[in-house]
Amino acid sequence: MSGILRRFIRAFKEIFLEESPSKPPIKSYDVIGSREKAVAIIDVPEKWKKKEVEIAESILKTNKNIRSVLKKSSKRKGKLRLREYELLLGDRNTKVVHKEYGCLIKVDPQKAYFSPREGTERSRLAEQVKAGETVMVMFSGVCPYAIQIAKKQPRVKKILAIEMNPDAVEYAIENIKLNKIHEGKIIPILDDVKDECPNHYGACDRVIMPLPTEAQNYLDIAVKCLQKEGGIIHYYSIGPKEDPYSKAAETVDKVLKKLGKRYEILSQRKVLPYAPRIYKICMEIKVY
Repeated sequence: MSGILRRFIRAFKEIFLEESPSKPPIKSYDVIGSREKAVAIIDVPEKWKKKEVEIAESILKTNKNIRSVLKKSSKRKGKLRLREYELLLGDRNTKVVHKEYGCLIKVDPQKAYFSPREGTERSRLAEQVKAGETVMVMFSGVCPYAIQIAKKQPRVKKILAIEMNPDAVEYAIENIKLNKIHEGKIIPILDDVKDECPNHYGACDRVIMPLPTEAQNYLDIAVKCLQKEGGIIHYYSIGPKEDPYSKAAETVDKVLKKLGKRYEILSQRKVLPYAPRIYKICMEIKVY
């Protein structure tokens, strides 16, 4: 029997007879945690739903540090933009400490959003912050951006971290202590960005907006938070693979012209895939 025929028969059995594949069909999944304890988060396609426990078993067997396997069971929803998860196998306690670029991030992914895929982006951005700056992080979560900044630029004046998820803010407070950040350097604030930001109009040198699906609704507020002479905005959005920047550029132009501001797009780049043929992007904008 030829190799081509064998592969055809194997594929036929897996698809039509629902036999277990020789290898788990989930080749990519997020791992949050460390060598001591980690959680795997998987997205199971509908056709593999009957095999999801077998997939979880395979992940646990081949990764000794992974103690729990969570399956995404909903899209992000609600005021806090949280996703529902189903524990397929393992420890029900999914609180872990994630390690990235010398920082420790304690989080329970079932209670607060955290993306391990954006560690490189956080590190890259943190390296741009200068001594003496006042930085605002909107939608700050468990404070991964703020902690990266404070570790890489200890002479930053202060970092305002605004988040409306109380569980995330509790973890943020723990993470500040865990990373031995000087008291008062990071200020976690439990509030809605729209309600809190007016207290900081004209106060910031730099504003970070890492929520790509909502940032366009807060761009005018971010501009008002910059000092009178201007500053830098890190504006995140999403766009199609073929032309990821045009829609974001139109939004930036419309909002800043309405506010009577001059600006310059310093850089724009793809951060990571967001959905099929959709990318999360970042524009760094100098506002005058």
